[in-house]
Amino acid sequence: MAEGVVVIVGGTSGLGHRLAEKYAAGGRPVVITGRDAARVEAVAGELPEGVRGVALELCEPRDIAARLDGIGPVDRVVLAAIDRDSNTVRDYDAERAVRLATLKLVGYTEVLHRLHPAMHDETAVLMFGGLAKDRPYPGSTTVTAVNGAVTSMVRTFAVELAPVRVNALHPGIVGDSPMWKDADEMLANVKARTPTGRLITMDDVTEAAMFLLENRSVNGVNLAVDGGWMML
Repeated sequence: MAEGVVVIVGGTSGLGHRLAEKYAAGGRPVVITGRDAARVEAVAGELPEGVRGVALELCEPRDIAARLDGIGPVDRVVLAAIDRDSNTVRDYDAERAVRLATLKLVGYTEVLHRLHPAMHDETAVLMFGGLAKDRPYPGSTTVTAVNGAVTSMVRTFAVELAPVRVNALHPGIVGDSPMWKDADEMLANVKARTPTGRLITMDDVTEAAMFLLENRSVNGVNLAVDGGWMML
């Protein structure tokens, strides 16, 4: 069998981009997706040879099939695309909530549905959730709900897609993420409450992702990467 591709949905930035860099550096063919066609192509062009970009909007699931047509065989699928939505019950925006729920619940599933014919017995899938599922905050109603759903989806996908392996990664607050670059006080508080005495890093999460993707006996796992922060 020819070497399959690594498909990273949400590979233009953040942790998805880090994984694209890692696989591409190892000579693997990689497909990254993002919402904006121009940005996807630009980011793909900055990565090593063998990376190509596909414009894909998870919130428009009816268009996913056409966007993924012809991709395969598929060795790895990473579902890293996220939306950050602060949406309180008191000031609820139903449209934003539907968009986020569609992205993770329907969009993630539709991607796997469309790529499944190109998968094989050694394919592995990784989904990204988050620890808001266990530690909600004001405005996290939808985020908490969809990340909680990921913990159930990973188990049903592992059953339905067997022998394809399916796991999920739930990072805590990543200290060197650009998202938190102006949140020194908050990061100091998280660090003080983390048993390891340090914030988790992008590299920590990437290494955990590679473990879930490459270890052939890890399946149906929801892995928290938070330095033990959730214990306190």
